[in-house]
Amino acid sequence: MAQHLTISLKGHTVLVTGANSGIGKAIALAFGQAGANVAVNYVVQPETAEEVAHQIRDAGGQAITVQADVSQKGQVQAMFKQVIDHFGTVDILVNNAGLQRDAPFTEMTLDQWQKVIDVNLTGQFLCAREAAREFLRRGIVPERSCAAGKIICISSVQQEIPWAGHVNYAASKGGIHLLMESMAQELAPHKIRVNAIAPGAIKTPINYKAWSTPEAEKRLLELIPYGRVGDPEDIARVAVWLACDESDYITGATIFVDGGMTLYPGFATNG
Repeated sequence: MAQHLTISLKGHTVLVTGANSGIGKAIALAFGQAGANVAVNYVVQPETAEEVAHQIRDAGGQAITVQADVSQKGQVQAMFKQVIDHFGTVDILVNNAGLQRDAPFTEMTLDQWQKVIDVNLTGQFLCAREAAREFLRRGIVPERSCAAGKIICISSVQQEIPWAGHVNYAASKGGIHLLMESMAQELAPHKIRVNAIAPGAIKTPINYKAWSTPEAEKRLLELIPYGRVGDPEDIARVAVWLACDESDYITGATIFVDGGMTLYPGFATNG
């Protein structure tokens, strides 16, 4: 499914959170392919983050790995300092880090609720705040971009579709929706663009069981009018486009990359 990217982001620096696997890895590699300097964030498994950075460097790009738990303010601030010290600034933030801690609602523990909200929602707030502070400090660099900076929040179709058994995850994604729009409204006068991508079913390790067998994939495809499960590269291509000047007049938007999952396919035959 991979396609060659023709967008150039040479000279830009992007920080991708949760970039050592799945969607984050594909986004980091795509930005590297577009010529950007890439900071590959991870929490655990440094060897997988280094492999992503190694692939970018092998292809002629620049990349570093940066460890930080995005739910911890001090670690986020240290991560941004490390990236800025190395590359000089940050031009683009891709707020991708996220996790699930699933349980039936009446059995969900406070720890399960809090962990998901802390990483998925508070983590996006903390990273976006540091990015916006850097964008405001630096201002617009005309030879790089029309904008002072770009923030891309990775959300989910679950910001629109309720998900029983996953109330913490759905609540975190619903929160990202209005966090993104409120940031976009506040930061637009400073020429900072904030947008979101809402993936549908994507072939990543987090949902491996949902597509790993022909039977499971067939059940999943009942929810996807377009007839295929998405690949991480589907999200990566949209992220690169949202970060370039071709999309300069777009802010406060959520792009659903879901094969039509949010079109309520159950109603395709009159309900």
